[in-house]
Amino acid sequence: MACGKRIYRHLFGPVPSRRLGISLGIDLVPHKTCSYNCIYCECGRTTDLTAERREYVPTAEIIEELDDYLSESPKLDFITFSGSGEPTLHSGIGEITRFIKGNYPAYRVALLTNGSLFFDKSVRDEVMDLDVIIPSLDSATEKGFMKIDRPCSSLKVEDIISGLVELRKEFKGEFWLEIFVVPGLNDTKEELSALSESVHRIVPERVQLNTLDRPGVVDWIRAATHEEMEAFAAGLEYEGVEITGRPSSRSGVESFSGDAVECIMQTISRRPGTVEDLSSVLGMHPNEVNKYIQLLMEEGRIREKREGRGIFFVSADP
Repeated sequence: MACGKRIYRHLFGPVPSRRLGISLGIDLVPHKTCSYNCIYCECGRTTDLTAERREYVPTAEIIEELDDYLSESPKLDFITFSGSGEPTLHSGIGEITRFIKGNYPAYRVALLTNGSLFFDKSVRDEVMDLDVIIPSLDSATEKGFMKIDRPCSSLKVEDIISGLVELRKEFKGEFWLEIFVVPGLNDTKEELSALSESVHRIVPERVQLNTLDRPGVVDWIRAATHEEMEAFAAGLEYEGVEITGRPSSRSGVESFSGDAVECIMQTISRRPGTVEDLSSVLGMHPNEVNKYIQLLMEEGRIREKREGRGIFFVSADP
């Protein structure tokens, strides 16, 4: 039992989220099964690039784990479909949502999604019971879409935008659109103009701008400066644009485990490792490891080292 916690196969956290507070994560697909291979993804390269929907992990197992965890009435702000791939690829997302809403209605349920599959009416129908949907749209041109998101070949950006437009019309919950700002790629005049037009078509309640926290898949990508983020926000010409930031004090959040932090420090002091290495050794979900890594980076206790196999984390002490 890693770090004194019970290990679930499909649940992770709770972890503090910059947008959703204390969130219990549900991972519906194997690590890096996704319809995109985004250049900025902190989870690493997509190893199964696909737009095929199926039951990637057993729906019954996920429901059993949720029932076990939620039966103790944990304090949560949200239960969130997220993880290390695209949640809407799982064909059981609607059934799992209905289980939560039918048996634990006090909890709000959110979906973090790349938004790639909502041109399919059956996918839209499966997410109607959610409370919040946060799809992403990083480019509204085919050229920018291919450079940033590197999608499965069957996906076209206009179909994705049209799907988001229809979802916004049909969905009764909160709808927030996320845009990941990549300096030099989607902040040009052409890209901003196309994104602005699409945002006005979709009409989300909020547009949340994000940028790089940690190294992405490619080594040349950099975080946008505050001035670049402000210019991007102004260029969208849309009311309700906000620049997201880190939680003000991750370490003070009840769900954050000092034991887990020390487990990570002890592990990398003996041998540097990637997020995947730490996840395997400690029995923690990669997304949960990422949250602790971010805290340790902010505190200056660890540093990054890019090698052939990916980003390794090493102790900052000599």
